[in-house]
Amino acid sequence: MPDPHRFVNDLDEYAHEKLIERLESRAQVHTFSSLFYKYVERLEMPPSARILEVGCGTGVVLRSLAKRSGFSGQGNGVDHCDSYVEAARRYAAQENVDGYLEFKIGDAHRLDFDDGEFDLVICHTVMSHVTEPVKILEEMSRVTKKGGTIAIFDGDYASLTYAFPDHSFGQKMDTALASTTFNNPRIMRDLPRLLPQFELELTDAWGDAVVEIGQASYFKTFAETYAPYVKSSGQFSGQAVDIWLKEQKKAMQNGTFFAACNYYTYLSRKF
Repeated sequence: MPDPHRFVNDLDEYAHEKLIERLESRAQVHTFSSLFYKYVERLEMPPSARILEVGCGTGVVLRSLAKRSGFSGQGNGVDHCDSYVEAARRYAAQENVDGYLEFKIGDAHRLDFDDGEFDLVICHTVMSHVTEPVKILEEMSRVTKKGGTIAIFDGDYASLTYAFPDHSFGQKMDTALASTTFNNPRIMRDLPRLLPQFELELTDAWGDAVVEIGQASYFKTFAETYAPYVKSSGQFSGQAVDIWLKEQKKAMQNGTFFAACNYYTYLSRKF
C-alpha cells in the first residue's frame, strides 16, 4: 500500500501508534523543527489571528503557535485520521493550550469552513501526501481572507538519499522510500506555477537541506518507520530491506551515517 499517511485510515492500531510517534518525535529534532520556526518568524500574523492547519496530524504546529507569547487567536486543525485528531486533542490538553485550539476530522479537499474565514492557512508536510494537490490549493485559497497568508512547507523527496555501500541498490532504495511514503514526492517543484491560478501571490520562498552526518535522529525514525512499508510494497525482498536497514543502524552506531533531503517553504498572499 503506498503512502501510509494518505491511506492511514486503512491501517491498524499499531501502525497508527507508530505514525503518531513519528510525527511527535520529529518535532523534537532541532535540525527539522528549526525550519518551522524559520518560516513562522516571517509570517505576518496578528496575535488574534484565526489560523487553519490542513492535515494537522497530531497538532504539533498549532500547539507551537498557541504557545507563542501574546497569542490570543484561534487555531483550527483538520485531519482525515481520527487517531491523529484524538492525539492532537490529548496533547493540546496536556500542554494547556486546548483553550486556543480546536481539532476535528475533515477532508482537506472539501474544507468545512466559510470563504475568507482565516488570516493564515498552513500546510506543513502535507502537500506531498494528498490525493489532489490542486484541489487542496483551491480550498486553502477559498477559506483565506483577502490579504491573508498561506504557508506551505514540504520536502522534495526525489532528493531523499541515504548512504549505502552498494550505490546502485542504495539509489533504488531511496526511490522506493520516496514513492512508497509520498504520493506527490515532487509537488514542491510545481507550486510556483500553480499558486497564481488560485489568486495566490508568492511573496517569499526558500530551500533548506536537512542533513545528518555521523549521528542520526530525524532520519533514524524516518528509516525505522517507513522501511517496513517498502518491504510490504514488494519492490524488494524483505531480506534486502532488512540488510539496508541494518546497515543504516550500524552506521548510526559507529558514527559513519549520512542522509539528506531538501525542503522548501512557500509563503503566498491571497489577492
